[in-house]
Amino acid sequence: MVKQSEYFGATRPHFKILDGLRGVAALAVVIFHFMEISVPDYNDSFIAHAYLAVDFFFCLSGFVIAYAYDHKFLKMGSWAFLTARLIRLHPLVIIGSVIGLLVFVFDPFSNLYLKYSDDLLVMFLWSCLMIPYPLVHERYFNLFHLNPPTWSLFWEYVANIGYALFLFKVKNKTLWMLTVLAAFLLVYEAHRSGYLGVGWGGDNIIGGGIRVFYSFLAGILVYRSKWIIHSRMNFITVSLLLLAVFLLPFMKDLNWIVEPLIVIFGFPFLVALGAGAQLPASLASLCKWSGDISYPLYMVHYPFVWLFMSYVEKNKPGMNEMTIITIFGVIGLVVFAYLIMVLMDTPLRRWLKGLRVISYEKYHY
Repeated sequence: MVKQSEYFGATRPHFKILDGLRGVAALAVVIFHFMEISVPDYNDSFIAHAYLAVDFFFCLSGFVIAYAYDHKFLKMGSWAFLTARLIRLHPLVIIGSVIGLLVFVFDPFSNLYLKYSDDLLVMFLWSCLMIPYPLVHERYFNLFHLNPPTWSLFWEYVANIGYALFLFKVKNKTLWMLTVLAAFLLVYEAHRSGYLGVGWGGDNIIGGGIRVFYSFLAGILVYRSKWIIHSRMNFITVSLLLLAVFLLPFMKDLNWIVEPLIVIFGFPFLVALGAGAQLPASLASLCKWSGDISYPLYMVHYPFVWLFMSYVEKNKPGMNEMTIITIFGVIGLVVFAYLIMVLMDTPLRRWLKGLRVISYEKYHY
């Protein structure tokens, strides 16, 4: 009989720098979303490629899932794995949906919600259940209007289900074949759409599947192939390399070439580099905090971007004012995300983990 502590309580040590890089990418996404409102033309945005952070997330997820579960998946089984992932991810999906609903309805600068008042309940429930429901054409036809970043969680769940069904046991030869196929599909999607900022809307949903298909597999391949690059680099230096990708200029004619190269080669390299980099004691706390705040920040920020958009549409402020709002908005959202993590997400996940252990012991002893 397998003891619950073998896969409920005990976890392997984290790659702390990879956790920290997740926070750097999440912060870049928040700044990017504010910039989309202030400077809609990506050619004029200083952080135009931060939408590729999602591909980095997917690659990192594949690496971390393989590292955390490959060695114990057969003992714990699909149900325990999927339950663990739900407990880790879903509380913030629901919290983000609640925040999104409240901001949509009580937006002081827009009454757009009145047009969709008959659909609010379905919109909210589908957002909580992560069922794509593109509806609001006035705001880019997002799969999940109340909290748009949920689109990437939808595909993360699909990847996790794929891992539970067959990827956990796929041999490296087959994994290589799937990854190469996914790379060709990624290039095709980039050429078809002109870039890789797809997957979030009702008219480009398939692009999200292609993005996660490659990057999640690539992350698994990096771990199983033991491509860990040991070096004297630390959290700061690897973070700067990651930020350099997000700060690349937007090149309309070349994005379909440059972006697949970054995703196919650059992000697996950065994951391997981050896994082998050194973490001085002086940076350990920063790295941990960055990793801890990353997911809450990613999942609660966007309703306030909608609020910023409503303000801009109504008042048409100048660039200086929008810059000030962006700076203080990003800082405020980091603080808000931290409070959500400490007061809601962490206690809720702790309670759910306790229920899971009790349920396991009830039915297995």
